[in-house]
Amino acid sequence: MVEKGIDTSEEYALKLDEEDSLSKYKDDFYIPEDTVYLNGNSLGLMSEKAEDSLEKVKEEWKNLAIQGWMDGETPWFFMAETLGEMISDMVGAKSEEVVGTGTTTVNIHALVSTLFKPKKGKDKILADELNFPTDIYALKGLLELKGLDPGKKLKLVPSSDGHLLDEDKIVEMMTDDVSIAHLPSVLYRSGQLLDMEYLTKKAHERDIIIGFDCSHSAGIIPHELHKWDVDYAMWCGYKYLNGGPGSTAFLYLNEKHFEKEPKLKGWFGYEKDKQFDLALDFVHEKSAGGWQISSPTILGSAPLLGSLEVIKEAGLKDIRNKSKDITDYFIHLLEEALGKESYGVKVLSPEKAEERSSHVAIKHENAEAISSLLREKGFITDFRPPNVIRLAFSPLYNTYHDAWSTVTTIKEMIDEGEHLTYQKAEKDLVT
Repeated sequence: MVEKGIDTSEEYALKLDEEDSLSKYKDDFYIPEDTVYLNGNSLGLMSEKAEDSLEKVKEEWKNLAIQGWMDGETPWFFMAETLGEMISDMVGAKSEEVVGTGTTTVNIHALVSTLFKPKKGKDKILADELNFPTDIYALKGLLELKGLDPGKKLKLVPSSDGHLLDEDKIVEMMTDDVSIAHLPSVLYRSGQLLDMEYLTKKAHERDIIIGFDCSHSAGIIPHELHKWDVDYAMWCGYKYLNGGPGSTAFLYLNEKHFEKEPKLKGWFGYEKDKQFDLALDFVHEKSAGGWQISSPTILGSAPLLGSLEVIKEAGLKDIRNKSKDITDYFIHLLEEALGKESYGVKVLSPEKAEERSSHVAIKHENAEAISSLLREKGFITDFRPPNVIRLAFSPLYNTYHDAWSTVTTIKEMIDEGEHLTYQKAEKDLVT
């Protein structure tokens, strides 16, 4: 555990890396040359095992062709279920409650369309104003499909500071007219980690279905979705799970909902052993697999076979412990080097490590310039308008020295006033 009052020297950073049991995994990842990569909360890096599993499936496609559906080392026909089983213990679910399928937004539609059953006096969806926009778009569309006005039926929990949510305020807004609550496990800007167990308990006390978008927590924070009785969840595969750009996503559905009829029906949700009977009457598999829609993206799923293996080998508990330590260390360095008001740097992420994920959000009036300059100097962060920089620390390939060198570079940049004269040539389409 990194304590306050620590040595802020480079030598101490290197000492922490020498003592880090996870440091050996860094060499398993492809890190762009001369780069400190702090963007794993947007796109995780490729590991050698992910590359190997992708290459293996590519060779199966080349050599087995259609027979790969049953004769592949991991039969393609069961790829979704295999991935679900591999990740189930990381999220605290039964293997049949998780399946690797679709994309995050499609999975929101698939799950909420089934579980949202509005009735008179209980026909609203509760979300929050800091949620990632795709979730809000999906919820508005789902309300419209029910003939309901999103302006009246979507309740958004406000934030008092534009960065964090008050969990008691969330509970306060779980009123009798709310049918379903859809929240992030982690706020994508500030990195705040919500207490899913507490919120689920309070929702169920009020007869409210509750689900979470776990895109910023899966693979970095252990969950107990089944034990907490969470109704549903979904998450992407390309952030801390390191599955590659646009990789297959995951959905979780509590087993108590298996008998409900999926509303977004598709043939890969059909009873598995009868799928190729090709009957016209839909009978869904009584597991999370019943909420699959289309044929799985085999090449988009293949890297996850390897990347999940790395996470399981390293151990999610150890990954989480390092995540808390390295972000504590980074925040402490920021406070020591840039804590004076004249630097204009403010940490937006929660102070307590237990209340945040693995990225740290900082605010500065020249955040876009600082983020762009960092990239030019080989530090890959991301910028979120109007004034936020996110710096993610992926424990499998980020080091304490990465944290030290990042803070040192930011301080030098501000001391020299580079951020005040920087001019961006054109707007970035992807930040």
